[in-house]
Order: sequence, then structure tokens, then C-alpha cells
Amino acid sequence: MDFYTLTAIKFALGILMMIFQINILGKRDFSVNTPLNQVQNYVLGGIIGGVIYNSSITVLQYLLIILIWSLVVIATKVLIDTSKVFKSLTASQPELIVRDGTVDIARCAKVGLTAQGLNRSMREQGINSLEEVEAAVMETNGSLTIRVRNAGSKRSLLPLVSDGHIVSDGLILADKDKAWVKEELKKQGYSSVKQVFLAELVHGRLEVIPFPKRALFKR
Repeated sequence: MDFYTLTAIKFALGILMMIFQINILGKRDFSVNTPLNQVQNYVLGGIIGGVIYNSSITVLQYLLIILIWSLVVIATKVLIDTSKVFKSLTASQPELIVRDGTVDIARCAKVGLTAQGLNRSMREQGINSLEEVEAAVMETNGSLTIRVRNAGSKRSLLPLVSDGHIVSDGLILADKDKAWVKEELKKQGYSSVKQVFLAELVHGRLEVIPFPKRALFKR
């Protein structure tokens, strides 16, 4: 097999594997700049770039390499979805930056948000002072979601439960605790937080979207 044919086959396999990963992991995950996505892109780029032009590596060897890497990525994604501890170590989470006009400087440092960046985001949203801010959340894509005081919204800025896990910052914003959430879920017929896809506080009441039974069985 000549060099150009071998390179074309390897290139096609690399593209197909990327499409496979996108379909398996979800298009939404690839639109957000998470640590897993960055590592995945660096390693996959290194594999394809370092191997595709090396004629001493056969197509079968190349295919096995990218299959192994894909299995590692998928296993990591499963751990992120099922383990709260692993998720906190490897995946980005929305961060509560401002609450009732008070800035959490430690969290700003954690997400790399400077005072200048915070002020710029406020100006872009027509906010003149921190006194106007009820809450501000740094999203996983780097954008800042700001809610001003007396905005009239009765829905919590952050959910109280997301993907079967209680959201600590959501509890802080809602001024609730885990015991209250579990009691409310129990009243609505849910025995575990793991049954809940999403739960938000709306007009003081917990609105719950459960996982379908098939998804619960898998979890």
C-alpha cells in the first residue's frame, strides 16, 4: 500500500472516530470547553497527527490506538456522570461568584475571573453597581449569568438537583438545605435524589423532572 493511500485511510478513520465520540458522548458536551474536552482534543490530535504520516504504523495498529483512547474517554465520561467526587475533580461546574452584592473572591480566583472582567460583564449587561446584583454565576462556557435585584423572576437561578445530584450553590441561593430537598422529593413520591433529572425552585415550590424509568435502571 503506497504512502498516500495509507495516509488517506488513517485520516478517514480518525474523522470517523471523532464522529463516533461525538455521537456517543453527546453534541452538547463538545460545545462546552471542559477539562475533559481539552485533554481529549490534545491527545486525539496528537495521536492522529503523530501516527497518520508514520508509514511504519499499520492501519490495524492505528485503529487499535484510537479505539483504546475512545474507550478511555467514554469510561471517564461514565465516571463523571455517575460519581459526584470524580465529577468535582474532572468536570467544570457553574460557580456562584456574587450573592446579594457580595463577591466571593476565592471563587473568582478559582475560575480566573478578575475584577476588571467582572466589571466588564456587568457593564455589558447594563449593570452599574454590585449593589444591583442579586446573584452572578460563572457558567461552564466562561460566560457570566447575572440576576439583578427585584428582577421579578420566581425561578431559581441554579437548580437544586441536577443529574441526580444536589447542587450546593443552588441550595445557597434558594436558602434551603439537603434535608428540605429530600423531604420535598419524598412528598412528591421520590425516594432518592438519583431519580431526579432536574429540580428547580419555582414560586417557592420544588418542580421536579424525573429520569425515565429506563434511565433509572441504567443508573
